[in-house]
Amino acid sequence: MEMFLHHVQVSGPAGCEDDMRAFYVDVLGMTEVVKPERLRSRGGAWFRAGTAEVHVGIEDGFVPARKAHPGIAVADVEELARLVGAAGGQVTWDDNIPGLRRFHTADPVGNRLEFQQAQP
Repeated sequence: MEMFLHHVQVSGPAGCEDDMRAFYVDVLGMTEVVKPERLRSRGGAWFRAGTAEVHVGIEDGFVPARKAHPGIAVADVEELARLVGAAGGQVTWDDNIPGLRRFHTADPVGNRLEFQQAQP
């Protein structure tokens, strides 16, 4: 059976939507996706780049995961790292996987994110 990843969901505290929009849209270059009407009252926001989506769900008692994270493949990991750093985000490079250039950062509420690009 063939499968494709449609989206990952990260969490955030109530009221974080504007900060998440500023990061996912303005820094990462994703586009906000309008949530279905029935889900809008729950808060949160959805973002898309290419076929990948990140959904932000509102969680009472939110605490960011320390290890769990989405791994997102990008076309130019160096440029994305530059953009994240220029916006004040921490960029932590990790060279533990041969053939893969990758870094970790955090969104405005502390969710860990990995961005990667295969290297020849």
